[in-house]
Amino acid sequence: MMRQSYELINAGDWDGFSALIADDFFEHEQPPPGIAPTKEGVLQYFAMARAGFPNLRFEPEFVLVDGDKAAAYFRFTGTQSGEFMGIPPTGKSVDVRGVDIVRWGDDGLGHEHWGVFDAMTMMQQLGVVPQGAPA
Repeated sequence: MMRQSYELINAGDWDGFSALIADDFFEHEQPPPGIAPTKEGVLQYFAMARAGFPNLRFEPEFVLVDGDKAAAYFRFTGTQSGEFMGIPPTGKSVDVRGVDIVRWGDDGLGHEHWGVFDAMTMMQQLGVVPQGAPA
């Protein structure tokens, strides 16, 4: 289900992706301003990401399953050729890592999500946040 979710997002198939998300879905990761931690909010976020990065790709590098939860370590790539979170198109490419954890119900739907995404590196790669000196 995790891999299928990424495939649907990569294809921009919002109907297919929406069909994998429960109506009572809750997002535990801090959503961007103006985005609700709900099914509708998740769909809104990915539509916004796709508009900003029309060639976006989420590639799960590995997926682990424990009971009703699946965790994926993923790579996000794309070129920002549209507005994203108020940032005008930069024409720059990003290559960032993250982790998604989803609780799947017996109904086969995602009911909860926890995630970590390296947004700082993405903003640095887009040139909207200066890169610091190496640690």
